[in-house]
Amino acid sequence: MRVLDQRHLPDSEVWIQVENTEHMASLIQALSVRGAPLIGVAAALTLAQEACANPGTQRLQKAAALLREARPTAVNLMCAIDRIMREAPDFEPDQIAETAIEIFLEDVRMCEGMAEAGAALIGRLENILTICNTGGLATVGLGTAFASIHRAHQQGKNIHVFVTETRPLLQGGRLTTWELKKSGIPHTLITDSMAATVMRSGKIHRVLTGADRISRRGDYANKIGTYSLAVNASFHKIPFYPVAPWSTVDLNCESAKEIPIEERKADEVLGAQGSFGQVRWAPEDTEVYNPSFDVTPAELVTGVVLDRGYYEIKSFQQLCEKNHLLKAEKD
Repeated sequence: MRVLDQRHLPDSEVWIQVENTEHMASLIQALSVRGAPLIGVAAALTLAQEACANPGTQRLQKAAALLREARPTAVNLMCAIDRIMREAPDFEPDQIAETAIEIFLEDVRMCEGMAEAGAALIGRLENILTICNTGGLATVGLGTAFASIHRAHQQGKNIHVFVTETRPLLQGGRLTTWELKKSGIPHTLITDSMAATVMRSGKIHRVLTGADRISRRGDYANKIGTYSLAVNASFHKIPFYPVAPWSTVDLNCESAKEIPIEERKADEVLGAQGSFGQVRWAPEDTEVYNPSFDVTPAELVTGVVLDRGYYEIKSFQQLCEKNHLLKAEKD
């Protein structure tokens, strides 16, 4: 298995041969592999690779636990591992491989569903604002929010995309602009702090973001800065939507209070790093607070775009409660 090392984009496309579970866990933690759906698929395929190379229940249980701890917020990671443990309880290599491949193929299909559901919301000549990266780099298909944007572009709607650079790791500036350019979609890069001004100018018609975990209530975790966009979009009366596969909805999570937020190392805020190397602009001993995600409350969400269709927030809540009850009965 090979993965594209996203740390080297946009200037270099570097592919890494994944050696083992420990290697994949380190790639996920370093954000060489990132995006909630992609992390889930990568974990599943890594367990399949491990099962084929080193079969044995104890070894695979340790591998699953290591991968589960790599990123705590993205629920897709836990869902993929839990599914393999459920469908291959004896850790039979062929069964694990079959399940992992199905998870891969499902993600491709879900991206298509999100593309259609999200594009249906986008009108002609609209300007779309997005944050972080939600394209093929974050999935194994066309993407989540990016898939909706890409499909609207394919439909000839003459859209334009405003991309926030997405501090501190600049996934918008480094990755989303790279994907938009490759797709031939007109776009403009702005700093995170410019978003409110651009909204006030009337240049933004709707906001589409990704999601790393969505609660039954509709509160959702996404890249830090999403909550600020939601507050500004609400003030300026701009429709605001998370776009995610059903696997990102955590039916065990009732509300924002139950979403764990990952905190990352201070170096990411003290300076910047990428294909250009590493620079530091703050004193080395500066105290840093660096949550990787924030949570947007359901009150600021217009509706949720899923692979199974678009749901206004109240309809989404009803859908989740229904499925939560069904899940409880099954368990």
